[in-house]
Amino acid sequence: MKMNVQARLDRQSQMALESLVRSLGWSPSRVVREGLNLLAACYRTPSRARIVGLGRYASGIPDLGSNKKNLRGFGQ
Repeated sequence: MKMNVQARLDRQSQMALESLVRSLGWSPSRVVREGLNLLAACYRTPSRARIVGLGRYASGIPDLGSNKKNLRGFGQ
């Protein structure tokens, strides 16, 4: 999905963009895209903590590790 974005830049931001375009040899659009990617990586919401190995083995018993009836005699 392509999207056009218009932004008003203050003088300092405009100078920074021009400097990056000159030094990197990129287009202004690429500089903005890379900047957005960096911000997205820094502010990405952490995913829920997961239990290692959860769902990896198919025993067919949905509550195998949490139902005491299924754990009877385990480890003896």
